[in-house]
Amino acid sequence: MILHIPNVLNKEQLIECRRLLDNANWIDGKLTAGSQAVNVKNNFQLSENDELTAYLREVITNALSCNPLFISAALPNHIISPFFNRYENGGNYGNHVDNSIMFDRKMKKNYRTDISCSLFFTDPEEYEGGEMVIEDTFGTHEVKLPAGDMILYPSTSLHRVEPVTHGVRMVSFMWVQSMIRSAWKRSMLFELDNTIQSIRAKYGETSEAVNLSIHYHKLLQEWAEL
Repeated sequence: MILHIPNVLNKEQLIECRRLLDNANWIDGKLTAGSQAVNVKNNFQLSENDELTAYLREVITNALSCNPLFISAALPNHIISPFFNRYENGGNYGNHVDNSIMFDRKMKKNYRTDISCSLFFTDPEEYEGGEMVIEDTFGTHEVKLPAGDMILYPSTSLHRVEPVTHGVRMVSFMWVQSMIRSAWKRSMLFELDNTIQSIRAKYGETSEAVNLSIHYHKLLQEWAEL
């Protein structure tokens, strides 16, 4: 499932984050790349030791913790501490698949990467190129979202970032270990939750909505890994 989540950050948060990122100390992205990615990664990144990284991570994780669409789709058990990158002057990231296990330095623990996420800090009109291209069983998808919006996709997906030929593209990227390991089970629960919410919005707290909600929570209890 590839899902666009709008307005993860509000206008005030975006203004502050952009001000900080525009004046940040960026380092070569290859310094943090794995053995596969180092050959295809051509961008800049904030150091994990930078105080700004810690501050922005808190802003993002707090925003996601109260975003109902993100919670419904990801069913997060843990959000691996976000990273931040910058593309300009032809910067790109070739085809790659994210590591299946990531170490979260803050928690000092390994986590499974079920879902990959990219949160945009720059609007599409601010740069040329820079499309995120995600390949899955349903084909190829090009993603270029407004600032403050996020894209979610399975971490097993082959993906890349096309060269930025003009302007600057800044994004936060992160991974989620979900309570539900299986992508198709997460998708099923997400669709069921959407159906329940739709029924409630149209007809109120009907017996049908209650019954569906009971089944949703039974499935969640049966499938969740905590």
